Amino acid sequence: MTFAATVLTLYPEMFPGPLGVSLAGRALDAGTWSMDAVQIRDFATDKHRTVDDTPAGGGAGMVLKADVLASAIDHARGLHPDCPVIAMTPRGTPLTQARVRDLAAGPGVNVLCGRFEGFDERIFEGRQVEEVSVGDVILSGGEVGALLLLDACIRLLPGVMGAASSGVEESFESGLLEYPHFTRPVEWEGRTIPEVLRSGDHAKIAAWRKRRSEEDTRLRRPDLWERHIGVRDQSASGARRKDEGTGK
Repeated sequence: MTFAATVLTLYPEMFPGPLGVSLAGRALDAGTWSMDAVQIRDFATDKHRTVDDTPAGGGAGMVLKADVLASAIDHARGLHPDCPVIAMTPRGTPLTQARVRDLAAGPGVNVLCGRFEGFDERIFEGRQVEEVSVGDVILSGGEVGALLLLDACIRLLPGVMGAASSGVEESFESGLLEYPHFTRPVEWEGRTIPEVLRSGDHAKIAAWRKRRSEEDTRLRRPDLWERHIGVRDQSASGARRKDEGTGK
């Protein structure tokens, strides 16, 4: 089944962009996924093809009109009715690797890219649009976020990455940051590859990687570490209750 990516944007020329090269580009050429960039302005009804208007209540900037967006979304859903519609917006729920995996396992995704001050709020409920943020930053538009979202999904599609295990031991897959990597030369500017990684002892290497993953997450991303500890403690409590119930 081909993963269908439809992007609703005022700048369709931005796509596939970087998704047309490397792993994603080869997968696109192979038909593993498809790309359709739809011009939102095509769904405006006036002679000037107006897609925005001034904010209700006053203020700076312009807001994308709900009626134009709705027509564009209806068009995308007509092409791929089973694909969710996601709007890239800093007001959305932070994107996670778990959500990416859910999307990659499905038929595809319709991505709505904003510009100016954003979207008329009524579009989210009126068309059941999921709001997603790629970070606590403000971009010129949703297109860069859409590229990020699609790249994260496409690399997980069957056959895109060389080895089936390539995407398993990575940051966020286990709730932790990934351990650090090294390669030849063994010594570079007085810095050497940790001895354990050159030992050939796979058990010690695995233990070192696990320890570094936990240490780096605790120091660099305390939010992830607190979440990981909570999940781990919850799982341990569940295991204890199970053992107590069986008398073991």
